[in-house]
Formats: sequence, C-alpha cells, structure tokens
Amino acid sequence: MPAPYCAAHRARRPVRGGALKVFAGRDYYDVLGVSRAADGKELKRAYRTLARKYHPDVNKEADAEQKFKEISNAYEVLSDDQKKAIYDQYGEAGLKGGMGGMGGMGGMGGDPFSNPFDLFESFFGGGMGGMGGMGGRQSQRNRPTQGDDERFDLQIEFLEAVFGCEKELDCMRLEECGECTGSGVKAGTSPKTCGTCGGQGQVVATVRTPLGNFQQVTACNACGGSGQTFTPCSACGGDGRVRRSKRISLRVPAGVDSGSRLRVRGEGNAGRKGGPPGDLYVFVGVKDDPDLKRFESINVSSTVTIPYTKAILGTTQKVRTVDGTVDLKIPAGVQPGATLLMAKRGVPKLGQPNVRGDQYVTVKVTIPKSVSGKEKELVEELEGLSN
Repeated sequence: MPAPYCAAHRARRPVRGGALKVFAGRDYYDVLGVSRAADGKELKRAYRTLARKYHPDVNKEADAEQKFKEISNAYEVLSDDQKKAIYDQYGEAGLKGGMGGMGGMGGMGGDPFSNPFDLFESFFGGGMGGMGGMGGRQSQRNRPTQGDDERFDLQIEFLEAVFGCEKELDCMRLEECGECTGSGVKAGTSPKTCGTCGGQGQVVATVRTPLGNFQQVTACNACGGSGQTFTPCSACGGDGRVRRSKRISLRVPAGVDSGSRLRVRGEGNAGRKGGPPGDLYVFVGVKDDPDLKRFESINVSSTVTIPYTKAILGTTQKVRTVDGTVDLKIPAGVQPGATLLMAKRGVPKLGQPNVRGDQYVTVKVTIPKSVSGKEKELVEELEGLSN
C-alpha cells in the first residue's frame, strides 16, 4: 500500500521496495538513542537507562514527564515485533490508523500506546511513587482524594468593610455521609471484586485490522473503573458524601473592598474516601454609601455645600466621615469646587490596620436665584467697595 501524502515538516526516508516512511515527530530509534539494527536487549538496556533518568518521581524538571512518556512510547512500539514492523513501513501514521482508514493501535483514533508509567513499572516494580501497573491504577482510583473548594458570596455594609466585622455564614457543602462513614457502601454490606474485570478496573477488547488483531484497554463499565461492585448507600447514593448546611463564623478584616476574596481553610467540600476537605472562598461585595465614596483603595471622598456668603467670609461646617461627624474649617474666600484634605479620615489599609487613607472634601457653593431688595442693595454696595 503506498504511503499517504505527508504533512509539511514530516521527514520522508526511502526504504526497501520504494516505500516511504512518514514520521509525525521524532524517530523512535533516535528517541532511544539506538540504531535501526538494535536487537531486543539493546532496546531494553537503552529504555532502562533513559526511563530511570526521566521518571517524574526522580527528575523534577518541567519537561521530564513528557520526555518519559516519549521514551516509553518509543520502547512500547520497537519492543513489539508487530508494531515495529508497522512503524518501520509506515511510521506513526500506520500506528494511529492513518493509513487509508486502517484501524489503529488501541482502536479507532485511540491512543496506540499503553500507560507509559505501567510500562516503567513492569521493569522496575512499584517503588516509584506507589505506582504498580494495573493494580496501581486501581489503588489510585480508590485512594483518598481532596474535596473541591466552595464559593460563598457575601454582601456587607460600607462601614463594615472599612473597620471589619464578624459574620455568620450558612454554607451548603458536601460532608461525609454518616450512614456509611464516607465509604458509599450500604451499611451491613461490603464491596466485592468486580466479576467483569476481575478487580483490575479495566477490560481488554480485541480489534481486527488488515494488519492483524490489536488490543484496546478501556475502563470497566460494570464497576466504573474501581475494580469493585457494591450496594450503594441509600443516604448518599454511593458517593460517600451528602450536602448539608453549616454555620461558619467569619472574621472580615478591616479594609476589604468589593472583589476581595477571603479563604477559610478546610471548610469546603469533604474529600472522597476520607480525603482532606477543600477550602471555602468568600467573595466580598460592599454596598454603596450615600455620602462617602471610596477611591484608590484607602481614600474617601465627599462633598459639602455652603452659601456664597460663607464662602466669602469662611465658616466651620460639620462633615460626615467614617469615624462620625467632624467639624471642618472652611477658609474665607474658598472657591467653588475646591478640595479640602482631612488627614487620616480614610480607610485602613488591608493587612495594615494602622495605616489609613485620607478624606477629600469638595466644596460646593450655592448662589441664590433671586434676592430681596435689601440683599440686592447690600450686594451692590459690596460690588462698589470691591471696585
């Protein structure tokens, strides 16, 4: 069968009989660092050396796991005479079902390779990170897992955000089922080994292709991949957790603002199989104040309105602040729109309550639309004096 058209950047190499090799990525022989004439012993020796070097439990480099998978995939193909023959003739396209509709390794369009970590374990045992082939995957599926985080939206008043407050939250979350103590199994019964997969959690199906029969490994439908079957708890439906409401006390620190996020450790959803709980994240929303406006996180702005006569003569005006009503001295001749500073009357800085912002007061001056005869005379007299 002629090789299909290969995409750009794919290398073509001549082989016997005039066929073309089509490679989608690196040559598997180059990956293992062996020649094309390498026998099984050489392949195994090269794989052992590279797998030990790049196994993620040993090598903490960012790309170690990807390299490990690449090495394992290369060995998986070249150590199997049937897969190797397909690869030598057609490259990865043949393995992945790309040769004119042929069924690929592992089923139609599926991953042609087995789990690379299982391949490693078949050589080196279960000492690396607790992995141990099929049984290792089953234990990972049944192991304790951490619960998910939960979110709670909290609305508070303006002054509560400024100085902090105590709040009682009624949160819905998943908690361990009391009927089955988190196992998900009906009380008085116990799990049994799945009869379909024999406790492995996976089943193997054979796929017929023009190039021979290939095996496909899938999760067992009978047990959901756990390797066990059981009668589910009637209270939790087999999940091991039930949704309940819990009242949680929360201390909201001074200086929070809309969009602030508070974390309460361990108050999220319960974990599975006895795993640790997730966290509760409280998203804060602050209600607007009719007089005070917050800006630049810690500063506050407000306005004060005075008659034009007081703007000319000066006055003392009561102004509302976050601390209560305070007397503000307005100097004579203040101009409309002028801003006066009231130091340390702003919001405490989040995490640094001893640091406070300022309050900026904008002065508005009212001018009467009409005046009495006497007022008019006085204004005209004032105008004459100013001239």
